[in-house]
Amino acid sequence: MEDTENKEKMRVSRQLSLYVIWPLVLSVLVFAMAITVLFINAKAGVAAILFALVYAAVALSIRFANRKAILNDMINFATSYGQVQKQLLKGLALPYALLDESGRFVWCNREFQEISGRGSLFGKSVTSVIPSLVKGSLPDKEEVATAEFSLGERDYKAEMRKIPLDAMAQESAILSSGEFSGELITLFLFDETEVRRYIRQIDQQKIVCGYIYMDNYDEAMENVEEVRRSLLSALIDRKIKKYFAAYDAVVRSFEKDKYYVTMKKESFERMLANRCDILEDVKTVKIGNEMSVTLSMGFGLGTASLNEDAQYARSAIDLALGRGGDQTVVKTPEKTTYYGGKSQQIEKNTRVKSRVKAHALREIIESKERVFVMGHKNTDIDTFGAAIGIYCATVQLERKCHIVINDVTASIRPFYEAFVNNPDYDADMFVTSSEAIQLSDSGSALVVVDTNKPSITECPDLLGLCKSIVVLDHHRQGNETIENATLSYIEPYASSACEMVAEILQYISDDNIRIKGIEADSLYAGIVIDTNNFMTKSGVRTFEAAAFLRRNGADITRVRKLFRNEFDDYRARAEAVQKAELFLGKYALSVCPGKGLDSPTVVGAQAANELLNINAVKASFVLTEYQSRIYISARSIDEVNVQIIMEKLGGGGHMNIAGAQLADVTMEEAVDKLKGIIQSMEEEGQI
Repeated sequence: MEDTENKEKMRVSRQLSLYVIWPLVLSVLVFAMAITVLFINAKAGVAAILFALVYAAVALSIRFANRKAILNDMINFATSYGQVQKQLLKGLALPYALLDESGRFVWCNREFQEISGRGSLFGKSVTSVIPSLVKGSLPDKEEVATAEFSLGERDYKAEMRKIPLDAMAQESAILSSGEFSGELITLFLFDETEVRRYIRQIDQQKIVCGYIYMDNYDEAMENVEEVRRSLLSALIDRKIKKYFAAYDAVVRSFEKDKYYVTMKKESFERMLANRCDILEDVKTVKIGNEMSVTLSMGFGLGTASLNEDAQYARSAIDLALGRGGDQTVVKTPEKTTYYGGKSQQIEKNTRVKSRVKAHALREIIESKERVFVMGHKNTDIDTFGAAIGIYCATVQLERKCHIVINDVTASIRPFYEAFVNNPDYDADMFVTSSEAIQLSDSGSALVVVDTNKPSITECPDLLGLCKSIVVLDHHRQGNETIENATLSYIEPYASSACEMVAEILQYISDDNIRIKGIEADSLYAGIVIDTNNFMTKSGVRTFEAAAFLRRNGADITRVRKLFRNEFDDYRARAEAVQKAELFLGKYALSVCPGKGLDSPTVVGAQAANELLNINAVKASFVLTEYQSRIYISARSIDEVNVQIIMEKLGGGGHMNIAGAQLADVTMEEAVDKLKGIIQSMEEEGQI
């Protein structure tokens, strides 16, 4: 019975083959007849040939128009040779389909039809069922291509492979291998809903490690009566533990102002969704303390082991403290995220840290024969003054020192010219990056001032040439930091790098260090500029550093004369203030014209300071185009943290003074980008 049925199918296949080839055979016969008629009668022959051409064109168009239908029939016919294979394909529990090269369905089994929720899919594009499988997602050559997508509430993984069509035709009794060249695409779907659900559950059960530090515990306790100190400490401890208990976390205190916490990732994500509101809650604890207690938290997760998570947490808490505290830092192998950071940094009145760092710096300098000092690109007066202070200390310790400066900007030129060609100073006091690289060797030390980002230093290559590196900076740390520093002294509460160096100078030598008037002027000028004439970020230690410099010959009048503006600079600053717009009713935005100015970025910063004198302005942003880049100067008084805004643009700085640089954008695009970031951060409550 089965043999008879198979013979019948073979007979049908031969008929189908003849049906496919017969129009082409007829075309040949019609052409032969037309040529015969041509010999009998020329006019009739021409008409016959034209008829034969039309007939051949119609026959070929019908053949190729029905190519997909014939291909589908061929596939169905191929499966009919064996009932077992046919039933396996149609009833296969795995969704399976065949596509042509353009991504249209040629055939699919019942399981695939049920998933699609449609009847016949023949001729329809695969994107009508799976929108994410665009043409670019289809496999190239015979390589397996995969894609993940969702249909309804189910998650699927698709595997696709190309198979040559001529290979199928070679085994066919219907068509020759040359008739159907090209390729088919096999499409398998794997339901991974349950697998992904279990993966998510396992991921949510992972442990997150963290550290919690009180930023200003000692300072807050100083202002509280002795009998209330234990009560204040207990209230803060209770608030912290109660808060984390709500997230099913384990908190243990290992010092009076430090905690270690572990919690599940699921609970941790809920805490982040609430933006770590413990940072604000703990400030409400008041029992006679004038100063609110602030917290810093650092969490690590996403690594292969719990030990690595703890190391990431340690790095995160160090970064939080280095950025001024009152914030949460979350560190993973992929990125670092910040939350909070809205409070002003708390100035520490003790100078113990300055003295310790000064002694460590002295040991490094004395162990080397040559010292290089460099700051950030587009050297400003704070960088210049701090570099002069380190130069002074190095010379006092009888070591050779070079200051790396490539471009002398207009803001530092009056101070720079006071040292150049001065017989009291070495001719190679200032060097360029190329000269510094040639002079450096294993016996050299490098001091980086006023920045902790390697990419914006005057000579990044020098960081890899000097084994001993010292970092002195007053900016908050970001994701990019100078690694492998022998000594790192970063104090975000300091007003300027010049203030930090002025303190170090008082402790670096056992004898009173001698500073010349011009050196004191440079350091004093750096403090004046970064504090906007002692109006911002000016603490007790700022005035003490200024007093030290005044005692060593800093002349206020001389410094003021050096800071007078050119007429064009003053007019550009006034134009920037005049054209400013008030965005969202409290953010002043303006563009400073930089054409024809020696230091347009300095003028832009001055304009940003001026805009803060306007009522209702909580923060100001001035954009300046300089050397094919857009420079943004951001300023605020106390209500807005402009640093976290500038970090969104790849910059940084302080809570009140920050900046960023944008490349490959127009001024209009930069303004729109800045407005978009401010708007989104305002809506999310980040500022």
